Amino acid sequence: MATPTEVTGPINVGNPAEVTILKLAKLVVELSNSQSRILFGPSPEDDPKQRRPDLSRAEQLLGWMPRTPLEKGLVKTIEYFEQLLRDDKLRLMLSAAESGP
Repeated sequence: MATPTEVTGPINVGNPAEVTILKLAKLVVELSNSQSRILFGPSPEDDPKQRRPDLSRAEQLLGWMPRTPLEKGLVKTIEYFEQLLRDDKLRLMLSAAESGP
């Protein structure tokens, strides 16, 4: 958002190490101590076979490269959402939203 006007278009950000969706799902289940099951369904037609973002534009135009390893970032993300779920006001709002108008 704070880039010069000549910087346009999408810029990939993420982790340069390729991770399959299955590996990511298993890692999230493990790190969150979840009892969730991983379900498999058909892939969309345009689903990419390789999920490894090219970060060269981010580095070149923004001087940005990831500094947080995937697992550490997931731990921080899980902690953030666990904190939100402990917030009584938020839980009440979520309950009200689920029950509908």
